[in-house]
Amino acid sequence: MNMILLGAPGAGKGTQGELLSKQLQIPTISTGNMLREAMANGSDLGKQVKQYMDEGALVPDDVIMSIIAERVTQPDCKNGFILDGVPRTLAQAQAIDAKGVAIDCVVSLEVEDEKIASRMAGRRVCTGCGASYHIVNKPTKTEGVCDLCGAPVAIRKDDQPETVLRRLEVYHASTEVLKDYYKAQGKLRLICGDQSIEDANRDILRALGKTV
Repeated sequence: MNMILLGAPGAGKGTQGELLSKQLQIPTISTGNMLREAMANGSDLGKQVKQYMDEGALVPDDVIMSIIAERVTQPDCKNGFILDGVPRTLAQAQAIDAKGVAIDCVVSLEVEDEKIASRMAGRRVCTGCGASYHIVNKPTKTEGVCDLCGAPVAIRKDDQPETVLRRLEVYHASTEVLKDYYKAQGKLRLICGDQSIEDANRDILRALGKTV
């Protein structure tokens, strides 16, 4: 199954992507993690990405596509994949279709802006491996330390309140139109993201026609 996870920043796409990857045995392709890896490498592309993300703006389509184009052709994607964080614009969605990448289902996690802002204030990311946590919904076993690699966890600049507000404005202006695009194709599934991780995951699996 080739699927897309849609939703505002902080809606839970990363968490659900991890769960679905294990349940469906297909890889999650997180654009966010790939962009952060580019920044960490300090390349020219990484410096460009950092500027956009620090400003809470969308990374240009040509940059996004250059990063993911090769990824979906790798052997671990032969039985399907989960796109998390892309497409974010109608142009990106059309580019994916134009490249012949078949998308079977699009899941949109729906959460109100006010709850998004509150949720993201508690989000933490490992400074080593990039694993995601939340101080309430998904805390680390040891406070401030990643469960997977032992590196410190921290709040990202793009999770700061002022940046979150800008990111939500950009999301609604550029990404909401994707729901109409995929609804017209009969691929859109709306899921309430304002519930427990387990309940949201159950609803997603049911929407995919999987036994819960």
